[in-house]
Amino acid sequence: MEKNNKKTINAWCMYDWANSVFSLTITTAIFPDYFLGITNNPVKFLSFSMDNDVLMSYIVSASFLFVAFLSPFLTSIADYSGRKKLFMQIFCYIGSLACVSLYFFKPEAGDQFVVDTALFIGVFSFFFGLVGYSGSIVFYNSFLPEITDEENFDKVSAKGFSLGYIGSVLLLVVNLVMVLSVSKENQGEAARISFITVGVWWFLFSQYTFLNLPKYSTAVRGEGNWIFNGLKELKKVFIEVQKQKLLKTFLLSFFFYNMGVQTVMYLAPLFAKKEMEMESANLIITILIIQLVAIAGAMFFNFTSSKVGNVKALLLGISIWVLVCGTAYFVQKGIGFYILAAMIGFVMGGIQSLSRSTYSKLIPQNTTDNASYFSFYDVADKLSTVLGTFMFGFVKQMTGSMRNSVLVIAVLFVIGGIIISFIPSKKIYSDNS
Repeated sequence: MEKNNKKTINAWCMYDWANSVFSLTITTAIFPDYFLGITNNPVKFLSFSMDNDVLMSYIVSASFLFVAFLSPFLTSIADYSGRKKLFMQIFCYIGSLACVSLYFFKPEAGDQFVVDTALFIGVFSFFFGLVGYSGSIVFYNSFLPEITDEENFDKVSAKGFSLGYIGSVLLLVVNLVMVLSVSKENQGEAARISFITVGVWWFLFSQYTFLNLPKYSTAVRGEGNWIFNGLKELKKVFIEVQKQKLLKTFLLSFFFYNMGVQTVMYLAPLFAKKEMEMESANLIITILIIQLVAIAGAMFFNFTSSKVGNVKALLLGISIWVLVCGTAYFVQKGIGFYILAAMIGFVMGGIQSLSRSTYSKLIPQNTTDNASYFSFYDVADKLSTVLGTFMFGFVKQMTGSMRNSVLVIAVLFVIGGIIISFIPSKKIYSDNS
C-alpha cells in the first residue's frame, strides 16, 4: 500500500465522518433521552428489574464485552487473509442496520406483550449498533500505520477525529430541527426518524472509504484455513507484545484512563438528565458545546505532542480529566455545568486522538500484523469500557447517586496517569523493546 497518498488518507478520515454520527446521536444526544422518556422506571427486562439508566449502562457494557471477545480472533484472521476492509464493512453494515431498526422501538401502552417486544427490539438494536460501531473501529484504526508515516500519525489521527465531530454535529443539528419543529406528541416519531438518518448517513458516507481503501491490506499471507492460521497469527503477535515493555506499559495505562474517558462519553447524558435534572433542549445545547470544543481539543493536543512529546501531552489530558471529575462531583445547575461541558469537550477529542497515534508509534515499524496489534488496543479499549460503565452503574445502584460514581472514575484517571509517566516522552520509538 502506498503511504501518504492524499486520497487514501482522506478516505480513511472520512470513516470518522461517517460513523461518528452514531456516537453523537445514538449514544449521546437523542437516543438516551428517548430511552429514558419511554421506558418505565424501574424497568423490567428479561425478568430483572432495575432503573432504566442502569439498564442502559449495562447494555453498553455487554456490547463492548461481546466485541472484546470477538476482536482478537477476527483481527488475526483479517491479518492472515489481508481482508481487513471486508471485516470493517461487515461491522459497519451491522451497525447502520441496527440504527434503522431502532425506528421500531415504540412501546405501546396497554398490551404487555407489545411493550415487552418493543423493549426487546430497542435493547438489542442499541446493542448491535454499539457492536457495529466498536467492531469496525479496530480495523479502521489498524489502517493508520499503513497509510502514512510515523511523523504524520498525530496529525492524521487528529484530522479523522475532527472530521467526525464536524459531521456528527451537522447531522445532529438537522435532526434537532426536525424533532423540535413538530408538536410534542409527534417528537417521539421524529426521534425515531433521526435514528434512521444515522443508519443511512453511516452507510452512505462509508462507501467513499470502502471505495478508496485497498481491498487487500499489506498483511496478505496467502490462502489456506483462515481460522486456523489466523489463531496462529494471534499467538505469534501475543508473544511479540510480551517482549515490548513500552507497549505493555502504555496498554496498562490506557486501560485505566480509558475506563474514565469512555464512561463519561457514554453516560454523561444520564448524569445530566438525572443529577442535574437538565431539560432536553439544554442537554442538547451542552452536547453541541462538547462536540465543537472537541475539534479544537484534538488540534491542540496534536500541537502539544509535537512540542513536548506524546506522553507529556497525554499526562496533561489525564490531569484535566481528574479536574473534570472533581468538578462534576460538586457542580450544580447553571454556568458551572456549561464550563464543565466545555472542559470535557476540549480534552475528549484530544486524548482519544493522541491515544490512537501513540499506540501506532509503539507498534514495530515493519510489522504486517497491524490489525492483530490493534486488537490488543481494542481489547483494552472495550474491556475498560465494559468495566467503567458497569462500575458506574453498579456504584449508582448501590449508593443511589451518580456523583459517587464520578469519584471512582477520577481514581481510574489517577492510576492511568501514574502508569504512563514511566514511559519517556521526548520520543516514542517503534523499536521499544
